[in-house]
Amino acid sequence: MVDDEAKAGAGIERISLLKVPLDIVVPEQLEDTVYELLKTEQGHNVVLLSLWDLLRARNNYEYRPFVQRATMVIPIAKSLVGGARFLKKKKVYRYMPFDFVINLLAILEKREFSVYLLGGRMRSLKRAEKNIRQTFPRLRVVGRYVGNFKHQEEPTILQAIRKAAPSLLLVGQGVKGGERWIARNEGLLNNGFRLWCSDLFDIFAERKRRPSRKIFDRGFEWIGFCFQKPWKFLRIFPYFYYKLLLFIYKVFKLN
Repeated sequence: MVDDEAKAGAGIERISLLKVPLDIVVPEQLEDTVYELLKTEQGHNVVLLSLWDLLRARNNYEYRPFVQRATMVIPIAKSLVGGARFLKKKKVYRYMPFDFVINLLAILEKREFSVYLLGGRMRSLKRAEKNIRQTFPRLRVVGRYVGNFKHQEEPTILQAIRKAAPSLLLVGQGVKGGERWIARNEGLLNNGFRLWCSDLFDIFAERKRRPSRKIFDRGFEWIGFCFQKPWKFLRIFPYFYYKLLLFIYKVFKLN
């Protein structure tokens, strides 16, 4: 866990939105921020925070401390940007998840840092690795392992990651527990960045399409996910709950 001074020195300003941490990372300063954090020789969990994640972090006993301990909590939902402006009068920078990962890989490639890929099915993972190697030729891919591994294989995987000592551990779909897998094993991992992004390897493998920039900028990317999984339309109710919380916090000056 990085202290507040180290974060400030790395160009990160942390605010609290509905008692959940949210970081202001200026896009133009992301590169310097990454290099400064890698100098600290600590583990750095990165959370790509959606609105659903924020609401989950308010109550989930396991997820909440994971978010609080994270080095960077990056907003990916337009509603979080609006909420920060409404409550804190702060300009928060929103990132498209895939673009954030691409930028991070490009930054690491400049100094020939390394990445380890964990997650996805074998076919997608192999193709994702190939595309990453072609796109970032100076980035060292120091290992990979599929996501649907058995429980008894986990110690071997953790040991392999520690030995490879990647600058970035990318964890994707198929890993049991998802983002919580990082939380449960962070003490057994090496220094460097750890990041979870569910569909990452399928997108790298060109098996899934990411939302267009135009749709993302308008905040409509969730609609496509709802058509894939119709039950997600029910998340409109947590959205209204979020709006109500913002109003309550504003009126009673709770934040």
